[in-house]
Amino acid sequence: MEVLARTLLGIELEPQFNEPYLSSSLQDFWGRRWNLMASQILRLTVYQPTKQFALRLFGPKWASLPALFITFLISGLVHELIFYYLGRVKPTWEITWFFLLHGFCLLLEVSCKKKLTTKFRLSKVVSGPLTIGFVMVTAYWLFFPQLLRCNTFQRALQEYAAVGAFAKNATRTLKLWFNYG
Repeated sequence: MEVLARTLLGIELEPQFNEPYLSSSLQDFWGRRWNLMASQILRLTVYQPTKQFALRLFGPKWASLPALFITFLISGLVHELIFYYLGRVKPTWEITWFFLLHGFCLLLEVSCKKKLTTKFRLSKVVSGPLTIGFVMVTAYWLFFPQLLRCNTFQRALQEYAAVGAFAKNATRTLKLWFNYG
């Protein structure tokens, strides 16, 4: 997509992904490597305001935990809306459960890191495959089935065909207009 935008429009887009297959933790995957624009938007609109509110209730050490969980809840609900819009298929809430599961596991990860500080850290050789394996298994279990149910790929092809038909008709109309005008 970036190459297309740069070639056709002459603009440079920010990268959306930063080698997610090299993630060493869920925190690394969701915060620094996967869908960077969405992460930034959610950080500014949900995480930071929620964390500010939670500071009063939980203090500075633990305020990030409810903020993380609420951010994942909102992300799950937004994804449900997107999938409903794409397929007009009744939500099964699998996508929301996917994000809640990841939010809960991220809470555990952050809590363990806060409790253990630097006493114990998994090697990246171990944590990397565990992270990517967890993301892949949960995505195949909870995320992709809904994507397939709403026939996203078939609908995308229909949209491309509609754009092609529009362009063909517009070209035909312009030719007629210029020939008779």
